[in-house]
Amino acid sequence: MTTTKQAATRPRGDGVAALAFLTPSILTFLVFVLAPTVGVLILSFFDWNLLSDGTFAGLDNFRRLFTDERLLGVYGSTTYMALVILAVNVVLGLLLAVLLETRMPRWLRAFFRLSFLFPFVVSASAVALIWRFLLNKDLGLVNYLLGLTGLDRIDWLGSSTWAPLSVIMVNSWKTIGFSILVYIAGLQSIPKQLKEAAIVDGAGAWTRFWRITFPLLSPTIFFLVVINTINSFQIFAEPRVLTQGGPGDSSRTIVEYLYDRAFGDFDLGYASAIGITFALVLVVLTAIQFWFSRRWTHYQ
Repeated sequence: MTTTKQAATRPRGDGVAALAFLTPSILTFLVFVLAPTVGVLILSFFDWNLLSDGTFAGLDNFRRLFTDERLLGVYGSTTYMALVILAVNVVLGLLLAVLLETRMPRWLRAFFRLSFLFPFVVSASAVALIWRFLLNKDLGLVNYLLGLTGLDRIDWLGSSTWAPLSVIMVNSWKTIGFSILVYIAGLQSIPKQLKEAAIVDGAGAWTRFWRITFPLLSPTIFFLVVINTINSFQIFAEPRVLTQGGPGDSSRTIVEYLYDRAFGDFDLGYASAIGITFALVLVVLTAIQFWFSRRWTHYQ
């Protein structure tokens, strides 16, 4: 009888314990994720400027999305910068991770890993502020070094051509360390026996990479593609500090445009509509990536 009662009560006790451990995470999700999301969704149907009482606007805020020509341009600049940042993090990150896994002294490998990872843990605003001085047209170190080589000074932050590239460069410099770290973990999880067997069979370095390393590393690549896509489309601090989105809207991102509409124009209803549709765009992009991943991602 005692054994039967213990077996009957143990799952119930385990459930209470599990609920107790999950409670902080559940409360955090409800307060900081679910409640703001519901609030933004409701606010997108109102016309509110923070000062007066909001008035119900129905779908007017969403209709404005299709007539806002500036929003389309901002989507274009965001997509351009996000895709380049994604390519740098995924492709260059893989190349650097492979190089860091080659034979070299342990202290030198640790130095390079720390050098690439350190910018990732620093505040994005602090990184952007440092680079703002480095890229200054008249007093910046970058243009000074270019002058030593005989090249003309570049208006990194004031040109519609160079401003987006400056944002791309700074954001990539800050975030590529994370991709490198994840790639190194993926490379170290590949069984050495497979590479040794390929060497015995006479496979070269490129063949080993294409036939062994890349297929086994494809889940890691897929993870980084998804994470970097989401993060690169949501960049805010770098363009805000470096260029304030200019000149014009050449380096302005959707998040920055949303921020300007909400706290610059005090048009919170329209800003909420932008945020809702932008979240849906990211969901669709992620779903497409998951669908295509079934064709090229291989799991052991």
